[in-house]
Amino acid sequence: MISTIPKWAGELLESVVGQRAEVIHATYLSPYLKKVRFRSNIAHMNFQIGYASVIRVNDIEYRNYTIAYHDIRTGILDIIFHLHDNGPGSQYAHSLNIGDQLYISSPRGRKVYQQKIKHQFFFGDETSLGLACSLLPMLKQNKHLFQFYLELDDENKEVPALLGLENYQIFPKDGSFSQEKWIADLPLFYDETWLDASYILVGNVISIQTFRKVLKNKGAKRISAQGYWLQGKKGL
Repeated sequence: MISTIPKWAGELLESVVGQRAEVIHATYLSPYLKKVRFRSNIAHMNFQIGYASVIRVNDIEYRNYTIAYHDIRTGILDIIFHLHDNGPGSQYAHSLNIGDQLYISSPRGRKVYQQKIKHQFFFGDETSLGLACSLLPMLKQNKHLFQFYLELDDENKEVPALLGLENYQIFPKDGSFSQEKWIADLPLFYDETWLDASYILVGNVISIQTFRKVLKNKGAKRISAQGYWLQGKKGL
């Protein structure tokens, strides 16, 4: 996804593929996480676990966001925004209030959920909570054995409970997931049956790359990895 395009091109794109949505509720889960509910005509949208929608955050910049929850019957959808630094996406999300309207694209991307695999493992951070929320109902409905490993800042460690996530462990952002030896010693690997799991790794590029390397070294084969952000890189 191109994160920056000329204003005229963006307006043309929105007129062709954009769907107008209105903010009907907004709440802060923490000072750095904001959950916004939109209402729109979403009947034609293609919702798949792992897909993301594009939102225009200023005249020329766009960002991808995962739909955390949707209900086609009522036309509502939720997005969990991670507010960090002064990036254009964070500024825009912080400014959203009830009654505001925007254009949002139909979700698209790469599917990450493998229904036939009994064991399911998810690793992510604040930017991944929307995906975790969209995945949880499928994991429960299809009676998977699942675990969520979440790398979170201290001020956000209560948010998974607020979102109703289950079977999760929270780890501090202290650089541990950039260390191969530390990852290799995680309790996850005490049970060899988890090597046959479906692994979904999203969020911090460095953490994902390191985790993926350890998994491959241990023989895991079903790994879906997608970086959402990299320190110092804009608009990933």
